[in-house]
Amino acid sequence: MKIESYACGAWTPGTDAGVEVKNAINGELIGHVSSTGLDFADMLNHGRDKGGSALRQMTIHDRANMLKALAKHLLDKKEAFYAISAKTGATRADGWVDIEGGIGTVFAYSGIARRELPNETFAVEGNVEMLSAQGSFLGRHILTAKHGVSLHINAFNFPCWGMLEKIAPSLIAGVPVIVKPATVTAYLTEAMVREIIASDILPEGSLQLICGRTGDMFDHLNEQDSVTFTGSASTGRMLKSHPNIMANSVPFNMEADSLNCSILGANAGPGTAEFDLFIKGVSQEITVKAGQKCTAIRRAIVPQDHIEAVIDALKARLDKTPIGDPAAQGVRMGSLVGTDQVEDVWEAVHKLADSSEIVHGGKREFDVVGADRDKGAFFPSTLLYCDKPFDADTAHSVEAFGPVSTIMPYKDEEEAIELARMGRGSLVGSLVTADNNEAARVVLGTAAWHGRILVLNSDCAKESTGHGSPLAPLVHGGPGRAGGGEELGGSRAIKHYMQRTAIQGSPDTLTAITRQFTVGATPKTGPVHPFRKTFDELEIGETIITHRRTVTEADIVNFGCISGDHFYAHFDEIAAKDSLFGERVAHGYFVISAAAGMFVDPAPGPVLANYGLENLRFVEPVLIGDTIQVRLTAKEKVWKAKRPDEDRATGVVVWDVEIKNQNDQSVAVYDILTLVERADD
Repeated sequence: MKIESYACGAWTPGTDAGVEVKNAINGELIGHVSSTGLDFADMLNHGRDKGGSALRQMTIHDRANMLKALAKHLLDKKEAFYAISAKTGATRADGWVDIEGGIGTVFAYSGIARRELPNETFAVEGNVEMLSAQGSFLGRHILTAKHGVSLHINAFNFPCWGMLEKIAPSLIAGVPVIVKPATVTAYLTEAMVREIIASDILPEGSLQLICGRTGDMFDHLNEQDSVTFTGSASTGRMLKSHPNIMANSVPFNMEADSLNCSILGANAGPGTAEFDLFIKGVSQEITVKAGQKCTAIRRAIVPQDHIEAVIDALKARLDKTPIGDPAAQGVRMGSLVGTDQVEDVWEAVHKLADSSEIVHGGKREFDVVGADRDKGAFFPSTLLYCDKPFDADTAHSVEAFGPVSTIMPYKDEEEAIELARMGRGSLVGSLVTADNNEAARVVLGTAAWHGRILVLNSDCAKESTGHGSPLAPLVHGGPGRAGGGEELGGSRAIKHYMQRTAIQGSPDTLTAITRQFTVGATPKTGPVHPFRKTFDELEIGETIITHRRTVTEADIVNFGCISGDHFYAHFDEIAAKDSLFGERVAHGYFVISAAAGMFVDPAPGPVLANYGLENLRFVEPVLIGDTIQVRLTAKEKVWKAKRPDEDRATGVVVWDVEIKNQNDQSVAVYDILTLVERADD
């Protein structure tokens, strides 16, 4: 059987015999992987021209909803993926991280995009920048989809999640993808891509797959393309230095394997909840996916007084984790992905043993449940102890990418921090402590060397996702050895695939480009109150200027009695004289309440509800006797998809509100959001 690529709208086998891939449990042949015969330039052009064109015509919310539908579809098909995942040596729990964890990441990105980004084909970022004294020349940033392809080169350890966590932000950004999985587990990625293509949810050209080598693809990348890489640091550096990557300044995001650490706090000794959490966390990171995780704990940094207790506790826990065929009863740890990987890990363990003592495992003779140890790609859980970690460079530079971890002692907090730094950059570090002051010192002392830091204690342990779980809203990446890149990270990951452009011009010009009202733009006024218009009828820039209202002492007294706010600046004339205002002032919340009464049209209509208030600033105090007036302008319209449980279709309108006094001074500025009825789909 040949593992096929999906290129230019067709499933294509390689034209040569290719590379054999085998079942990691029993060594049986699964198939052959080859990309020979693919036209990589055509694949890039197909993605740019067909996939990119279709995606860029969709709004960000359209793309997000498309991904949500895809995630639902894949979730329905998950059992087929679990069956194939077992051939990679994964237990059901390992497969859950890869399969449902990946699908969950797609769901998460769909939600992030719909919450944080506009329902447009582009996004507006940040505030308006004043570039001139009179406000006729302004600046703002917009984000548009690049007219290229994102090439994703993934590692062998997460054939599903590794693909899904990259394609989700790229597709939402409007950029088509070409996925290149690692050869040894490409058959699982191929199975999922086949299901994605068969679903017909994605536009043609938005997803292509290379099973095998990338050939001359790097020669054909251009300035609109991007590359994301997950794997070894040495391979990443080689690819990143490709002449065409350098010549065209092609963005290259690298996530490399790193020597992540976990620190046991100074006071988290045996008998404490935190000690038990540390033991559980380290052992899980050794055994989950047989330690084949870029986030796995490679260095356990422990107070020297607790070394013996930690070693004993870890050995006892690891002894209770049987290794073997995931289908066999009681097995909790599967195999590595292949026999080549087994030899790589043995080689690394031998290097580590030059400066460390093997205290558990580390022998080629070990028990395997339900399988033949010699036919499968099994490796024993292994612990090493490095007595002098400041003198042992290998403990901080050699990674055994399997179920292997090295324990090392520290005398004081400064040593713990320095040991954490000696990894020269990692994806994640963790600290297990109940002492929040210790947590603050260690985190601030090590943060510059880590992409993410988990501080774990009994308060958060029950709901914590653990040391090794990247989460869609948070950055996944790290400095130095870890590659210096960022994946995931919420909307930041989506923006990675978009071009940020500074736009300069007049308020009217910026309003036209961004489709958001810019203060200073020509308002649109008319006889019909904007609240009388449906979402579809309302135009950006529609404005009303209200009547005026003079604020009285009675207003302040009445509002204080209703709200219960009797702050001295509103009621104590003597104390108010010594305040920064110099006299009594109206409540800020009275001012915006009064403003609402001035601009609201009270009759029933298409405005259904107040949806929120944002960016409120009280600029100047409102004194007794001051006269206020309000400008209300339709700033932005956000189309909302109608849910099955809703009886009418709606959109959100963002209104720019400015309240001024009799001297034409702004006293308050803010945005009000309203839910407004729109025409049904």
